Amino acid sequence: MEASKDSHEQFVALLAKHERVLRAYIRSAVRRPEDVDEVMQNVSIVAWRKFDSMTDTDGFASWASVIARYEILKFQRSCARDRLFLDEDLASRILEENEREIGGVASRLDLLEQCLSRLPERSRELVLQSYAPGRSIQGIALRMGKSPDALYQILRRIRLELMRCVEQRLGQEGARA
Repeated sequence: MEASKDSHEQFVALLAKHERVLRAYIRSAVRRPEDVDEVMQNVSIVAWRKFDSMTDTDGFASWASVIARYEILKFQRSCARDRLFLDEDLASRILEENEREIGGVASRLDLLEQCLSRLPERSRELVLQSYAPGRSIQGIALRMGKSPDALYQILRRIRLELMRCVEQRLGQEGARA
């Protein structure tokens, strides 16, 4: 029972860690948010059922993206009558390309989180507020007593700082490899 509990916890931790990347991968092929949720739920269920057969948890994102690929194709086949979906061969090629990129996306997201945590608290909060659902630049600017244009300039400088930080860290990782 204890080993099973550890397996449950490990699966939940890995899924939580990689969910953003998996959702982004799914979103690259599925347009409607509710459909993304449906496919993500199916991926989670299939991954949970097959988790005991997984041998290398370091490769969880790649492993789960293969499951996502098949779930996306299955979803698209079920919606084949809708003209908004790509031909299965084309969708398959796009998904293969996205699978190759998934590790790099996860790495860059981790680096972005590290760089975000290094920002002064006020800058970090401003960035987080600007991307929060239901928030607008106009509303944030009004609360801060600034014009929207001034706030856009502040955010542009913060984003440039984050970009330089991520690029610098990517360069450091490349030098180590």
